[in-house]
Amino acid sequence: MMKQEYIRNFCIIAHIDHGKSTLADRLLEHTQTVTERESQNQLLDNMDLERERGITIKSHAIQMEFPCNSINYRLNLIDTPGHVDFSYEVSRSIAACEGALLIVDAAQGIQAQTISNLYLALENDLEIIPVLNKIDLPSANPEEVKDQIIDLIGCSREDIIPASAKTGIGIQEILEAIVDRVSPPEGDEKAPLQALIFDSVFNPFRGIEAYFKVVNGTITKGDKVKFFATEKEYFADEIGALKLDQEPRKEIKAGDVGYIISGIKIANEVKVGDTITHKDEPCDKPIEGFEDVKPMVFAGIYPVDTEDYEELRTSMEKLQLNDASLTFEPESSAALGFGFRCGFLGMLHMEIIQERLEREFNMTVITTVPNVSYFSYSKKGEKLLVNNPSDLPDPSVIEKVEEPYISAQIITKSEYIGSIITLCIEKRGVLKNQVYLSTDRVELSFELPLAEIVFDFYDRLKTISRGYASFDYQPIGYQQSNLVKMDILLNGDQVDALSALIHRDNAHNIGKKICIKLRQLIPRQQFDIAIQAAIGSKIISRETVKALRKDVTAKCYGGDISRKRKLLEKQKKGKKRMRQVGNVEIPQSAFMAVLKLD
Repeated sequence: MMKQEYIRNFCIIAHIDHGKSTLADRLLEHTQTVTERESQNQLLDNMDLERERGITIKSHAIQMEFPCNSINYRLNLIDTPGHVDFSYEVSRSIAACEGALLIVDAAQGIQAQTISNLYLALENDLEIIPVLNKIDLPSANPEEVKDQIIDLIGCSREDIIPASAKTGIGIQEILEAIVDRVSPPEGDEKAPLQALIFDSVFNPFRGIEAYFKVVNGTITKGDKVKFFATEKEYFADEIGALKLDQEPRKEIKAGDVGYIISGIKIANEVKVGDTITHKDEPCDKPIEGFEDVKPMVFAGIYPVDTEDYEELRTSMEKLQLNDASLTFEPESSAALGFGFRCGFLGMLHMEIIQERLEREFNMTVITTVPNVSYFSYSKKGEKLLVNNPSDLPDPSVIEKVEEPYISAQIITKSEYIGSIITLCIEKRGVLKNQVYLSTDRVELSFELPLAEIVFDFYDRLKTISRGYASFDYQPIGYQQSNLVKMDILLNGDQVDALSALIHRDNAHNIGKKICIKLRQLIPRQQFDIAIQAAIGSKIISRETVKALRKDVTAKCYGGDISRKRKLLEKQKKGKKRMRQVGNVEIPQSAFMAVLKLD
C-alpha cells in the first residue's frame, strides 16, 4: 500500500480557455499514465459537447504515478470546469485537494473566473502553485502577467513556473513543484470512515459511480456504507482507483481518491458534497460544506409533439443521473401542452442540457423564456416562492415582490469602462467598486438583479468589450423590487408561455418590442390577429397581423353591384365565424426571438 506521505491531491484552476485541459493532457503523457496510442487532445473531456466547445462541463479525476528522488509518488489530479455556472462542482473538487495549480494565460493575464476560483482555493487553505501558461505565444507578456500574479497572491517571482502546455515546456518543473510544495493529506487511517463525494457519473450497466476522497479511516470492498445527507445504506460492491480506466482495489485508505459502485439507480441518492461513512461505526459528523445545489434560472421545456411527453420524461431522468444539478417538475401550458419546468444553474447550463437532449436522446424541444425565482408576499404576510410568472397571485393581494440579486465582478481593459458601466446601469445595476489592477486593467464590482443578466447580458458584454471583458458572479440574496407581471394576449387569449415578470419602468418599452416582434413572426391567417401586451387588465401595447384576403368578387365581371355585395357580405360572416373558432399557431422562432430583444 502507498504511504500517505507519498500521496498528493491537487486540482487545476483557471479561467475558460487558459489551457487547463491541454496541461492535464501533458501531465498524463509525462507521467506515462496514458500510452501514445490512447492519448488525444482534451483527453479528460469525454463528452462530444466539451470537445466541440472547448470547455470542461464535468469535473474529472485521474491518478498518476510520478517517480521523484527515487520515491514513487501518487498524484491525484481533479480537473475542474472553468465556467461560472459550475462553481459548486469546483468548490467540492477543491475541498478534496491539498494543492492547486493556478494557471494564467501569458497573453490574456488574470481574468474574473481565475480570481473567484482562487478565492475558493484560498478559503480551503490550499497550497497555490502559480503557472504561467502559453509563454510560447508571440503575443505573450510574461513579465507583466507575472507582476499581476504577484499582486494577486503575494508569491515571489521565482515561485511562478513558466510553461507551455502545447509544446511541453515546464511540465517536469510543475510535477516536481507539486511533490515539493503540496502537503500530503492529513488523515487518520484508524479513525471511523469519513469520505467526501466530489462527483458522480452514471453508468447504464452498473448504476451510479460516486467519486470520493477518503478524509479519515479506510474503506474496504464489501463494506456496508451509509450516505449522510440521504441516510441511505449500501454495500460497496466495487471500489477502486481512477486511472484512465477504473482499476478495482481491495481497500482505499485515508488521503486517497477513488470510486465506489453500489448499484444505486436513483440520481437523487448521490449528492455531490455528501459524506460516506460505515454503517456500524459511523463518524460523528459529516464533512462541512455540503449544500443542495440551488438552481438559479428556470425555463419550461416542452416536446414539439405532445405525444413525445413520456419519452421526454425518460430522457430527462437519464440526463439527471449524469447531471445532478438539473431539477425538473411536470407542468402544463395552454399554448404548448404538457412539459416540464426545469431549474438550471445558469444560461450555459440550460443551453448544454437542451443540446444534450437533442444529441443523446433525439428529442427536439421548445424552451420557454427563461426566468428566475421570486418571492411574493401577500398583504396577510404569507410568503410564496414563484418559479413561473404565471403562478404569481393577483396584484390586488400582493404586498411586495422580492427578486434575487447578484454581486458581479467584471475585469476589462480601461478603454471599455464607459460602455460597460452604461450597460450595467441599463440593466438596473449599481456600481459598488472600481479597482485598477494595472495601468490598463480594471476590476468593476456591481450589484445587479439576476433576472437582467439571464437573457443577453453576457453576449452584449463580450460585444462591447470586443471579447476582452471577463465576468463572474455570486448570489447575494433577495431584494424588494417594483415588479409587474406582463401578459401577452393573442385575440384576447393569454399565451402563458410568454408571460414575464418585468420591472414597472421597463414594461411599456419591452411590451411594445415583443408585440412588434410577434407581428413580424406570426404567419398571417384568413382573419385579423390582435397581439396585445397587458399588465393586469390594462393593455399597454397593441399590434395587428392583417388578414389575408381572398378576392371573392374576381369571378364577377359586369352585372349588378348587388351580386358583388352579396359575396362580400357572405365573406364577412365567414371571417367573423373564423375569428371565433380559428386558433393562432405561434412558431418556435417567436419564443426564441423574445429572448433576443435588444
